[in-house]
Amino acid sequence: MIVIPAVDLRGGRCVRLRAGRADAETVFSDDPVAMARRWVTEGATRLHVVDLDGAFAGEPRQADLVAEIARAVAPVPVEAGGGLRDLAAVDRVLATGARWAVLGTRAALDACFLKDVCAAQPGRVIVAVDARGTRVAVRGWTETTDEAVVDVGRRAVDAGAAALLYTDISRDGTELGPNVEDTAALARALPIPVLASGGVASVADLVTLSRIDGVHGTVVGRALYTGAIRLSDALAALAGAVTVRSR
Repeated sequence: MIVIPAVDLRGGRCVRLRAGRADAETVFSDDPVAMARRWVTEGATRLHVVDLDGAFAGEPRQADLVAEIARAVAPVPVEAGGGLRDLAAVDRVLATGARWAVLGTRAALDACFLKDVCAAQPGRVIVAVDARGTRVAVRGWTETTDEAVVDVGRRAVDAGAAALLYTDISRDGTELGPNVEDTAALARALPIPVLASGGVASVADLVTLSRIDGVHGTVVGRALYTGAIRLSDALAALAGAVTVRSR
């Protein structure tokens, strides 16, 4: 399992939100490009970049900054999302140099769109399922729907998505620990890679997630920025967990 540092962009700065609330923001850097470089220097093999302004507005707002980050960390791949609700927006974010486009709201609500975009960009679409409990949250996490998380996951499989990113937004940015039970249930139910996110507070949390078959990576935000997790320590612990498991 890989650790994927999150670089969340809002107003040109690197921030973290607590439980998905726009009014609960912590600014960690005025230079997101430097922050992205830092994670790569410390060993990250992939980055998760989110245009939060785009997520709330429903259309990308920081494509130039995403492109700058992608150039700065190349050849380390970037997955990028935020406000990708039509094919043109997906094409634009991939044109920034991002390896994968991360789709949320419209992918959850529109199965036809999801199939179309996966067909247009094979292997380059990650479906992000943001949830409160077992229900999907959309529109920058401001609305909770009646959709079940696992149903969106199954549609992602049918459409040919590269992976499913599951975030329990009630835990996101809180460092209260990940939702291991629901993450494991999704990984059991779906034949595509699952990426976990939300609430990771310690290296022990990462080791626990790494033991779930089907979980290929975990996105980590606040805990890296506060120093609760040192990326080098996390990578060493996960390498050790893999060695023990393979014996």
